[in-house]
Amino acid sequence: MTISWTYAFIDRPREAFGAACDFWTAVTDTRLSEPRGDHDEFVTLLPDGADACVKVQAVGPGSGGAHLDFCVDDVPEFAASAVRLGASVVADLGSLVVLRSPAGQLFCADPWRGQSSRPGVVRGSRLDQVCVDVAASAFDAEVAFWGALLAGWESLPGSLPEFHVVKPPPGLPVRLLLQRLGEERPASAHLDLACADIATTRARHEELGAAFVSGFSGWTVMRDPAGGTYCLTSRDPETGAVRG
Repeated sequence: MTISWTYAFIDRPREAFGAACDFWTAVTDTRLSEPRGDHDEFVTLLPDGADACVKVQAVGPGSGGAHLDFCVDDVPEFAASAVRLGASVVADLGSLVVLRSPAGQLFCADPWRGQSSRPGVVRGSRLDQVCVDVAASAFDAEVAFWGALLAGWESLPGSLPEFHVVKPPPGLPVRLLLQRLGEERPASAHLDLACADIATTRARHEELGAAFVSGFSGWTVMRDPAGGTYCLTSRDPETGAVRG
């Protein structure tokens, strides 16, 4: 099963939906599509001269999170493969299937519509990764699940023992990082941006209303104006590779 495109979904509470849209369009240098969905809960962030790869979704109470959409030629086949590997179906809408990984992370399968042109780097950064935070007891099984499901992707250890990367083939815009937690809790996900210079990107994001949460060697945790956390990483924004 070939995955022909990927979307990073920014999931934020309904009351913070507008703040999320304003912030993330500024960060990604995009404009908003018309709202879609029964409750106008979906928007796409539209870049100039490339295909979109980021969307924002209004969700229920809480701080929200993130998830991946995989665009494929055969949605039922992809969903069936995921179920055989241990996923569960949350909602089957025909052309869109919402699934849950063995550790509990939501993801979706929807039709590929010819997307092929990846957006470029914006002011030295690129939103290019969804990081799934997984309890230690479920981590190995979750790594095995994603490695088996994402055929043609490269599954390999990350830069630290608690990380595992699942890299798509060249040209796909969003990759997957799995992070082993030191606590037992349901899986959740956040966004990561690769940055040429974390300090410069942090300053720009703070001007736009984001707040610093914590800093580590190689990444900085931020909170956007909608209350969602995300990370700025020192990976190369062109390639996604960790810089020495």
